[in-house]
Amino acid sequence: MPRLIVFCLVALALIACTDAGDLDGPRVDLGDFHLGHNVVVAPKLYKGPFSREASKEEWIAVMRTAIDERFGRYEGTRLYHLGISVDGYVLAQPGIPVVAAPKSLLILNVNIWDDAAGKKLTASPKRITVAESFSADTVVGSGLTLTREEQMQNLARNAAKQIETWLRKEKRAKGWFETAPASKPETAAEPAAAPAKEAAQVDDAASSAPARTPAE
Repeated sequence: MPRLIVFCLVALALIACTDAGDLDGPRVDLGDFHLGHNVVVAPKLYKGPFSREASKEEWIAVMRTAIDERFGRYEGTRLYHLGISVDGYVLAQPGIPVVAAPKSLLILNVNIWDDAAGKKLTASPKRITVAESFSADTVVGSGLTLTREEQMQNLARNAAKQIETWLRKEKRAKGWFETAPASKPETAAEPAAAPAKEAAQVDDAASSAPARTPAE
């Protein structure tokens, strides 16, 4: 029941939606950022009320694709690793009364590591909560107009966009991604170990995740 209440409150709080349809446009300024490991896990995935089903494996795959799409565009000189935990979701169902106009939701926790420094930039995971984009297909409830796969892609792309916005704000506020570039690594090292259980799971998964180098 507490989780049900949390999901309902989140849905009421989300009065604005992210628009992720800018992948062909100019990139925001992320300094020397270059994506290294793209690690996504879902150890405690929770399905919210009145939701379609989606497996951990499906969320991991669609989220990793969305991260690659958005952050693979950056060609900085320093590697940074993203560790993402998919914690909860709602995929609006068909058949819900139109007057309710149910919205799809996605909740994540995000950490980022500086490869050269061998440490996390985040003191604690960043909580990201997104709703589906507003469009003619979602105004009456996406469960009536979109497939389950389309809903997941919509949410994953919006989440990647919101992560990008957060990183840009941290760059301005804390000087992230402005360090002098170190010598280019041949391969990305594993993210630094973290005391939290969720971060440790991300570290374990990193060894099997594909990585880029700035030269690629």
